[in-house]
Amino acid sequence: MKKILMASAATMALTGTAFADAHGGGVTLGVMLGFTGPAESLAVGMADGAELAMAEVTESGALLGGMSVTPIRGDSTCVDASAATAVAERLITSDNVDGIVGALCSGATIAALNNVAIANGMVMISPSATSPALSTLEDNGLFFRTAPSDARQGVVMTEIIMDRGYDTVAVTYTNNDYGQGLADSFAAAFEAAGGTVTLVAAHEDGRADYSAEVGALASAGGDVLVVAGYLDQGGRGIIQAALDTGAFDTFVLPDGMVGDALVEAIGADLNGSFGQFPGTDSEGVDVYFGLAEAAGFDGTSAFSAEAYDAAALIMLAMQAAGSTDPGEYAAHVMDVANAPGEPILPGELGRALELLAAGTDIDYVGATAVELIGGGESAGAYREIEIIDGAIETVNFR
Repeated sequence: MKKILMASAATMALTGTAFADAHGGGVTLGVMLGFTGPAESLAVGMADGAELAMAEVTESGALLGGMSVTPIRGDSTCVDASAATAVAERLITSDNVDGIVGALCSGATIAALNNVAIANGMVMISPSATSPALSTLEDNGLFFRTAPSDARQGVVMTEIIMDRGYDTVAVTYTNNDYGQGLADSFAAAFEAAGGTVTLVAAHEDGRADYSAEVGALASAGGDVLVVAGYLDQGGRGIIQAALDTGAFDTFVLPDGMVGDALVEAIGADLNGSFGQFPGTDSEGVDVYFGLAEAAGFDGTSAFSAEAYDAAALIMLAMQAAGSTDPGEYAAHVMDVANAPGEPILPGELGRALELLAAGTDIDYVGATAVELIGGGESAGAYREIEIIDGAIETVNFR
C-alpha cells in the first residue's frame, strides 16, 4: 500500500532543478560487486544489468529535471569483509555516491552495511545477497534486496530434489554467511519434508585439494550432493574432486553455483545435475533479455535481471521523493516497488519517471516481477535448471 503521497508535477520540477544544480546535473550510483573472488563470473552480467538501467534513465532525461546517472564500480570481492568495508567507505566518502547497487555476496553486504552504510545513512539494494541473516539486520530502513532470502530457496530446493525422487542428500557449504545460511535453511526444510541429510559440512574457498572434504561426504553417503558454494572456487573444486573419485555423479546447484563458467570448466560430467536460481517467466523478463541482447550482453546470467531492478528502484525512489538524498528517498523504495500503481516493465523507466513527476503512482514490475515484502525483502520466484548436453537449460519455474 502506498504510504506517501507523490509531489505535484510543479513541485517535482522545481525540486528536480534544485538537485540538478546542486549535483552538477548528475547522480552517481555505486556498483559494488565481487568483480574478483569466488563468484566473479557472475559480477559481469550483474554490473551490465545495473548500468543498463542507469543508461536508460540518463537517455530519458526525465530524472529530477534532467539529471544524468553515472555508475562507479567497486570490488567487494565476496569473501573479504575488510575489502568490502574499504570499497563501501571509498564509494560513500570519496566518490560521494547517492546510492549503492550491491553487494554481490551476503558476507560482503553485511560488512559494508554494518561498518559503513548504516552509519552514513546510505541506501543499498543488493541483487544477490540472500543470507537469511539480512532479514533481521537492524538497517534503519536503508537495505533492500531484489533476490529472495535463502529461507525461501531452502524450501524450493527441497521441492525440486524430492520431485526428482531423491530422499537422501549430503550437503557441503562455503564457510561464510551465505553458505551456512543456505545450508541450515535447506537442511531444516528437507528434513521437515521427510528427507534425510547424511552430513552437512563446510568447505573453504581457494584450496587446491578437496579430497578430504569429499571423502567425508562420500562416507556419509546420499543420493546427490548439494553444493552450496561458489562456482569459481570451492564449489567447483568440490564437484571436480567428487567426480574424480567417483564419490558422487549428480549435484544440486543453488544460485551461487549456476553459471556458464562452471559448465565450461566441468564439461559433460555435469550433465544431469540440476538446481535453481532466482527468476520468473514473467513478461518483464523476456523484455529484459531483449534489451540486454541489444546492448551486447547476456541478460540470462544469474542475478543480471535483479541488478537492473535494483538500480531502477533507487532511481525511481529518488524521483518519487524529489531528492537524491538517501535519507529522503529510502522511504519511497517500497512505494514504487509495489501495487497500487501503473505497472512498469523494463524499457519503460522514462515513462515511469514522467508518471511520478506528474503525481501518479507506479507499480514497478521490472524484469523479475518485483514485489517487496517485510523489511524490503523480495517475495521471490525461482528458475529450475538442469545441465543438458553441456548447457544450462530452464526446465520449470517455482
